[in-house]
Order: sequence, then C-alpha cells, then structure tokens
Amino acid sequence: MLFQDFQPLAAIATTPTAAKRLLPLALAAGATLWIPESLAGVLEANGGQDAHPTIQVYAGSLKTHLATIWHQYQGFIFGLAAGAVVRLISPLLEDKSRDPAVVVVDEMGQFAISLCSGHQGGADRLARLVALQIGATPVLSGASVGLGLPAVDMLGVAFGWTKGEGNWTLVAAAIARGEPVEVIQEVGSTLWQKHLPKGHPFYFETAEEQVTPGLQETRDLLDSSSRITNYQLPITKARIWIGFTQRRFSPESELPKVQWHPRVLWVGIGCERGTSRELIETAIERVFQAHHLAMGAIAGIATIDIKASEAGLVELCCDRNWPLQTFPAEILRSIGVPTPSTVVEAEVGTKSVAEAAAIVAAQESCLSMAKGEAADIVVGQESCLSMAKGGQDAHPTILLVPKQIFRLEGQPGAVTVAVALAEKEYTGRTGCLYLVGTGPGELNQITPAAQTAISSADAVIGYSLYIDLISPLLRPGQIVEALPITQERQRAQRAIELARWGLTVAVVSSGDCGIYGMAGLVLEELRFAGWDGKIPRVQVFPGISALQAAASRVGAPLMHDFCAISLSDLLTPWSAIEKRLTAAAMADFVTALYNPKSANRTEKIVRAQEIFLQYRDPNTPVAIVRSAYRQDEQISITTLDKLLSASIDMLTVVLIGNSNTRNYAEWMITPRGYQLS
Repeated sequence: MLFQDFQPLAAIATTPTAAKRLLPLALAAGATLWIPESLAGVLEANGGQDAHPTIQVYAGSLKTHLATIWHQYQGFIFGLAAGAVVRLISPLLEDKSRDPAVVVVDEMGQFAISLCSGHQGGADRLARLVALQIGATPVLSGASVGLGLPAVDMLGVAFGWTKGEGNWTLVAAAIARGEPVEVIQEVGSTLWQKHLPKGHPFYFETAEEQVTPGLQETRDLLDSSSRITNYQLPITKARIWIGFTQRRFSPESELPKVQWHPRVLWVGIGCERGTSRELIETAIERVFQAHHLAMGAIAGIATIDIKASEAGLVELCCDRNWPLQTFPAEILRSIGVPTPSTVVEAEVGTKSVAEAAAIVAAQESCLSMAKGEAADIVVGQESCLSMAKGGQDAHPTILLVPKQIFRLEGQPGAVTVAVALAEKEYTGRTGCLYLVGTGPGELNQITPAAQTAISSADAVIGYSLYIDLISPLLRPGQIVEALPITQERQRAQRAIELARWGLTVAVVSSGDCGIYGMAGLVLEELRFAGWDGKIPRVQVFPGISALQAAASRVGAPLMHDFCAISLSDLLTPWSAIEKRLTAAAMADFVTALYNPKSANRTEKIVRAQEIFLQYRDPNTPVAIVRSAYRQDEQISITTLDKLLSASIDMLTVVLIGNSNTRNYAEWMITPRGYQLS
C-alpha cells in the first residue's frame, strides 16, 4: 500500500551486489526486479525464480529492453551508476508530465537519488520512500525542497485538483528565487495554506476579476465581503489562480501565471434514450466554453437513476474518469429549481432532472469519497431528502448554469445540461488510514515501514510531543495537525474525516499504536460510523512498545509471562484497575505499569505498591524507566519497597519483576526456566 502511487514499479540491477541490494526493496515495494541473463545463475543458487517471483530476467542489452518496458511502469529504481542511467533513459524522455519517476540507488545503498520527473512523476517522493526503506539518504535537487515548500506543480495533487494552463516554469522559478507570488484562491481546500513554512513567498489575496454576465450574480454570493476590487500587489512577480473558471492569459503579459482547478463542478444531465456520447460531450463543452468554466473543474456527472445504464453517458464517464451519480425521482422532485418542466414530470416523475441532479450531487453530505470509475455512487435517500429540504446537514449550493438543451445535426437524441458548484471539491481518490506506532521516540527505533508510512502520507495527525519527535520524517507540503494529549477522540475523528475525503492520513502514537495507542480508538470510531471495512482503507504499522523499550534498557525482565496495566482511570474505573493489579500480583506476572502518576493523580501508584507488597517480597526487583531512548532518559533499578522514592510521571514505565526476577550487575533478569548445563 505504501508504494501504491507508483504501481506498476520496476527495479533494475545488472550486478550481483545491486540485485541483492534491490531484492528486499522490490519485495517490500511490490516492484518487479529485472536482472540480465548473466545473473540467472546467481538467482538459481538462491532458490530459483520460483522462490522470488518478483524477479524477471531480460535478454539482450538493457538499453533495448528498457525501451520495450519504458511505458509499462510508473516508476523505475536503478541499481546502477547515475551517469549510466542518464545515458540509458535520455532517448526515452518525452515530457515531465508523462515521464515515469526515475530513482538511482548506489551499490552500497547509501543514497537514493531522484534523477528524473521529481515533481509530477513523483521521483522526489519515491526517493524518500526508498531511502527510508533501505536506510539511505535521499538526494533531492529541486529548488522547492531546499525552501521547505511544496512544488507549485504538485500543489493540488492531494486534493484531486486538475492542473490548468500557464507558464509553470517561470512561476516555479519565481518561487525558487523567493520572490513574492500572489495566490488568488476562489474555491477548494485551503489546508495547504495553513502548513507552509515561515517566510514563504506566497501572498493570499482575492480580487474581483472580469466575469461573464451569467456568473456575476454567482460571484456576489462567493464571500464578496472579502474581495478587493482591482487590487494587485505592486511587488508581485508571479500569480497562482485556484478556481473553477477557465482564464486566458495574455502572451504579452510580463507576469507569469498558472491555474489549478479544484473539482467542484457537478454537471447535471438529462437526455433522451439513445443520445450519443458525442452529443453529450459536445453539449458539456459548449456550456463550459460559453460560461468560461474549466473542464478540469468537473467533479462528475449527475442524472436520474433510470439513466444509469445510458450507453453514451456511461461511455463518456468511463473515458473521462468522471464518477456518475444517479438519484431516484423521489429525491429530484423535492429540489427547488429555476426552470421546472411539466413535460419532464409526466415522463420521468420529476419536474427537473439536470438542474435537480446537479444540485443534489453538489451537496457535500451526499458525496461518497470512493474513487468513481464509471460506476454509480449509491446515495442514501433519507440523508439526501433531509439535505434537500434544508435539514441539519444542508450546505449552500449554487446553480451556476440553469439547464440548457442541445441537439446536434446527425446525432441521435437530445441532452439537457446544468452545472452546480459544490462547497467542497471531489478528490477522486480512495482514502487511507495509516495507524503508526513510532516506538520510544528515537528515529532509528521506528521501523522502516512506519517511517515510510509517515513520510508518504498526505496528512499526519498526532499528539504534539510525538509530532515533534518525528519531525525529520515530515516533508514539505504535508498537512500536519498536532492536537493536545487529551484530544484523542478528536484526533481519530479528524483523521477519519480527511481519509473519507480521499486523503492518506497517518495517525501516530508513541510505542505500539495498538497498545494504549490510537489504533483501537480509530477503529472504534470507524465501526460506530458504519464502516464497511474497505473504504477508507486501513493499515496498521506496529512499533516498539513502551514496555519493550523500557525492558531493553534494563536487561531482560520480560523473559517469562508478563502483563501491562494502565493506572489511568480516565477510561477505566479504578475498581477494575485494582482487580487487575491484584490478579497480576497473585499470579506472579512480571507487570508493566503504564501512566503510573500524573500531576493530579498521585495516589494510584501508592495503592499499586500496596497491592503488590501483599503478594511479593519487598526486595522484588523494580525498574523505573522514564523517556526511554530520548534525550532526557532516566533509568532507576530498585526494589518494590523503595518504588516510591524514585521520580515517576506520565512518561514513566514501571516494571515489577516476578518472584524469580533478580538484579545482577545493574541488569534486571527474569529467568525463562532453562536448565543450565
């Protein structure tokens, strides 16, 4: 799942050393490892191709083979010298918007170099992921990387925005020089704005540009109070437009401009049976051209359910990768529209198809965030009816273009088109939740898979202390939200909200996320919300738990049966905690105490000691480990009767030995029971 954006992915090695270096990476990344026939003998010596189905053998020269597979893969990882790779791929390069990502790993595995298609192809991101998997240093040469900024041509990728026209090279150059760049954002998520580094070059303004007569009323509704008429910063060196309109930039202008189009426009369609795909597409294009709307801002198509299998409509949605939403007449006839039709009502049971369907589809609460691939998105009737009648879940929707009827000479049928503006963009992505355990806090104690998950996520959510500890893994452009320690449920709900919208979200917990961490809470929240177990996708990345980290610092205290008990009674009644303490003490378990003491909760650790002293010898070894593996780590090995003399807080784990645990040469050891010969 971590390398899903680069599938299919190829790795290429021409020497035994490179093959051995890339094989584990290929297995972890789901990549095909290509090796020459000369290495087939090495392969056979290691169990043959059946033992490593991810490996493929090519015949002849690598240059010839590469030319045959170049368009089959989204990314390439080469275990060759960078110069050799440059010579191999140079005849194959076409355009940075289409070329695959190319990453080079040196034979020693020390560096992962983003060589080609760093931004749009994703090589920068792939190099980061590869580096984290193999413990290498990523080498990224893009100017935006050094500035800690998201690349301008990648700005809206996470949100499903469509890249529009403009001089992307000159705008990127202005950003690289640190020159002021004006951003005019009319629609779409502003999350990216909130996570820019200090001293970034962007200025956020809104300006009332020239609009077509049919859109003036609409613009007045779009928060006109915050707009500034005919205003431009005099020092602006470039401009970024983020909106649903299609702008034509003058070639004579000295100010470079680019435009992103969030997918906020839902196109309502009504059509006669047998209407051709060409007629439907032509009608949409003409409406958008007449009203200066960007085709890239189309979120999807909406219509009545009896048109769900209309061949021309389905074909168009399939080819354009537009989701097709269909609604029953019961929902559509409850929507107030400007141009109802009694003729349509007599035919299909509702006075409006195109206008009503566009409005309903544009309502955020009715959108499924599943990736639409020419399949209908099923919408619950009850929620849609409540929304249509202005219920609690209603959101403001603007009908940009009332219905317009089109016919085309030589084409069968007729089509009606209407366009509505949604409050929130459609991402067209399937969201993912990464539930990540970060271990005790040191980066080298986090598994490569967990590090890769954090770095690859669109958004990272966690307690502020844990976010600080993993800050070197974060990359420019990521959404990073740190919430206080008491807001675990809010963290879970926020992560689910973003994942349902289509983002990949990493929820980080210290230790193991499934041991007193966020994994259980996130899954509970999903279950309460009626999660189907599939969307958003969920993957759990385990980490070194706090009790394991503490134990490793004092020896081998967990070598026999053990248990963990939290002394926090915020979520568990103290009476239940006392029963568990008593049972653990009686059963002679080695016991790890989590959350032993806080500023306001000081008596629980005292009671825990009293309970254990009823069943254990006062000289039972005890380890008190605070902030294991962190800079302020504190370790104390003492005995049960002296437990309270040590400094203990919420960052401390207390390990109480069993009846056989012994202290030896400043180490704590619990015998497993092996007989020594």
